[in-house]
Amino acid sequence: MASMADVRETKLPGVGVRHEFTTDDGEHVGVLVHRDGRRELLVYDRDDPDACRWMLSMSVADTRTIGELLGASRVTEEVDAVVRQEIEGLSIEWMEMPEGSPAAGRTIGDGEYRTKTGASIVAVIRGDKTIPAPGPDQAMYEGDVIVAVGTNEGLVRVREILRT
Repeated sequence: MASMADVRETKLPGVGVRHEFTTDDGEHVGVLVHRDGRRELLVYDRDDPDACRWMLSMSVADTRTIGELLGASRVTEEVDAVVRQEIEGLSIEWMEMPEGSPAAGRTIGDGEYRTKTGASIVAVIRGDKTIPAPGPDQAMYEGDVIVAVGTNEGLVRVREILRT
């Protein structure tokens, strides 16, 4: 019987917890557990371990389904305890501007994100360039990663605006 891989855990304040390991085939993978229960399955680039080459976002229900299909047990109480220690009521999230988004090519001011959601866009990541503290005139494009801070409800609303 093969032994379990060494799993590295990183607490991400305001986000959740990231767990990473290297598969027997040499793939570097991670699971980001957000405070609201969502999960992101990450596969990193072999040549650049800081670059994510593939990501799958899953709802809480999706996560349970995958876990059961893989034969996993329920998530441990330890992870829940770590997540609850984060700043209550405040989250940070990285979300990719989806293809075909009506927000693509428009500015942050055009979207009125803070007014409509209560969440603030605090950075835009375009390729390997980060635009910290973008102003209202900053345009966003398909493929950009939008970093937003707010309540879980506000961040859900930002995701909805980016998609519709």
